[in-house]
Amino acid sequence: MHLPIKAVNILTKSAKLQSDTVVKRLHDLHPSLIDLSLNRIKRLLKKIGNPQKRFPCPIHIAGTNGKGSCLAFLQAICEAANLTVHRYTSPHLVRFSERITVAGKNLPDTKIVALLEECEKANRGQDITFFEITTAAAFLAFSRTKADVTLIETGLGGRFDATNVIERPSLTAITPVAMDHMRFLGNTLDAIAFEKAGILKSAVPAIISKQTDIAQSVINQRAIKIKAPLIVQGHEWDVRSESNGICVIDKNKEIKLPLPALPGLHQHNNAAQAVIIARRIPHHKISEEALAAGIKNAVWPGRMQLITEGNFISQLPKLWKIWIDGGHNAAAAEVISEFCKNWRKQTTIMIFGSINTRDPKAFLERLSFAPSELICIKIPGEASSLSAADCSKAAKALGFKSQEADSIMDAINIATSIAASGNILVCGSLYLAGAFLEQNGTPP
Repeated sequence: MHLPIKAVNILTKSAKLQSDTVVKRLHDLHPSLIDLSLNRIKRLLKKIGNPQKRFPCPIHIAGTNGKGSCLAFLQAICEAANLTVHRYTSPHLVRFSERITVAGKNLPDTKIVALLEECEKANRGQDITFFEITTAAAFLAFSRTKADVTLIETGLGGRFDATNVIERPSLTAITPVAMDHMRFLGNTLDAIAFEKAGILKSAVPAIISKQTDIAQSVINQRAIKIKAPLIVQGHEWDVRSESNGICVIDKNKEIKLPLPALPGLHQHNNAAQAVIIARRIPHHKISEEALAAGIKNAVWPGRMQLITEGNFISQLPKLWKIWIDGGHNAAAAEVISEFCKNWRKQTTIMIFGSINTRDPKAFLERLSFAPSELICIKIPGEASSLSAADCSKAAKALGFKSQEADSIMDAINIATSIAASGNILVCGSLYLAGAFLEQNGTPP
């Protein structure tokens, strides 16, 4: 399988890591066609001393939707238990430094550039992808600073993801698997599940969230083949939503916890999975007080986030609210629909944008509620964005009332002219969520 080159602009569009020269050099190393394998990242890691073997208690998380939220809950739980946490996640919303947290702190831009240049020097001009070299830089940073736990989110898939070089993680986890990145992972759910299940390791416990029968069957087959013990939702663990909180069932034990900080019923599952993982972290006993504090205080921007301040809010009529969500696939559209069903009696305007590797129809056709109007925009500063006209054409083909806007502010002004009050939902892409936060003056 080959992965075609995509222009990588994540440093230059991020929080001004002002090192255009190193960025250009790293771009130039990106091969025109990439064999999906771990050979390049392993070669580089060997040259820098195999740092992936020297950081503490790695917990590796894959999945299509929810893995970032699960990781955010898990980080908050660990920190509430006074554990020091390394974290590697992607993509970022505004600043590249969001991706790499070392001992609970984001690295300064100067240190990130220094790490990238160190990896670049060791790589000696050989082909390597940008994600591979940034993964190596993150692992190098983790290996040089003490911590108790290292949380690692896959970038794409699992089996050949650059993060999947950790031979002996302490735990692995798979959040819900759905159709996404089909160009790279395959056009069927079982093919995608096979890639995600590639992070399972022999004798390493794997915490699995609720899956479709197809995905669970693939995960089971992989686990049996390599003898990876599974801890599966609906069997070894589960969660029950209650009026004032959630009840996590871990085997025969019921743990009553407050409502998760992140809104939406789907976050009950993500929080519960984080609880199940936390209770199995080796050598650390996590109290129920820490579990409660973690899920109550977790922060994960751009996921059904209510915006309460900033440049856009200062110009928003009082009876309007703005929410943003980075969901971009069919499964995410279903989750958004579930959340928005309480808005049926209110005016709901969707500000929508998408990138050219996505089919906007695939997202929009899975919405089970009809926004009062869809306002389509080109994602600011994103070269891969679809045009507002293309998005609007897709929306109209599905029967949505739709129009185009020139900018986020223009879209908000159009939305608030339609009714005296209501909800505005900005969605369709993490890039759009990031652009909103940046222009709003409220980056993570």
